[in-house]
Amino acid sequence: MSTTRLSLPALYASGQRSYSFEFFPPKTPEGEAALWTAIGELEPLRPTFVSLTYGAGGSTREMNVRVTGRIASETSLIPVGHLTCVGATREEVADVIRQYGEAGVHNILALRGDPQGGVGEQWQAHEGGMSYAVDLVKLLAEIGGFSVGVAAFPEKHPEATDLEADALRLVEKFDAGAEFAVTQFFFEARHYFALVERVRALGSDKPILPGIMPVTNVAQIERMAQLSGAAMPEWLTTRLRAAQDDPHEVRAIGVEVAIDLCRELLDGGAPGLHFYTLNRSTATRDIYAGLGLAAV
Repeated sequence: MSTTRLSLPALYASGQRSYSFEFFPPKTPEGEAALWTAIGELEPLRPTFVSLTYGAGGSTREMNVRVTGRIASETSLIPVGHLTCVGATREEVADVIRQYGEAGVHNILALRGDPQGGVGEQWQAHEGGMSYAVDLVKLLAEIGGFSVGVAAFPEKHPEATDLEADALRLVEKFDAGAEFAVTQFFFEARHYFALVERVRALGSDKPILPGIMPVTNVAQIERMAQLSGAAMPEWLTTRLRAAQDDPHEVRAIGVEVAIDLCRELLDGGAPGLHFYTLNRSTATRDIYAGLGLAAV
């Protein structure tokens, strides 16, 4: 049973790097079976932690606590539960935090969350709820006993006025008690390094993990990039569209591009890598092998 509280700053201070995987809550029994298959296949890679995203509008709250609790009790993995401000009062969110702790989950990624109407809709706080991720970080610090991570956006949050303002919001979350950040996925390392430079210029040295999304489906990744605000570079779009009728070639391109990106990030001093697995393990395992990380 793993009930460990993360200390990523201490890990990085010791000269080690973090390698982690992210899953999303399944919608069907078959989806849950696929999730546990992926978890089982990735566990031997000994990631620093694994995380489970929140469903739209906080719709998977109970499942998140149950699944992350099961990861804590039945595997050697350290789970990080996601938590948002969406669709709940401050007291209800505090109750979920306590449920995580009781389930053996002592690490939380604190997020504002998307508007209940979906990406692009105007954000409105729930009556009696919280408006920003920094409020959630402060609540977690008040309750105590958790290692807290937050989101970061190399190409800025879609609602941020500019890159500098977005970096300032991240530093405010660090100052409120967050110990690390995980970025939205991106395809060019320069965006990540520029974000780190902006944050360091504001006086924060907290670790920022780059998020990696292996491309395995052209339509899916283009849709996700549009929703998240991540730019699809023309060179990548051209390669993918030329191969879009050959799923095996698309996947091969996706793995190759991810390996090159990961190498550039690690060579440039990134404190590790965070993989968005989409509840599948093959592409992530291929990238690990390509980077020579299988024994990490």
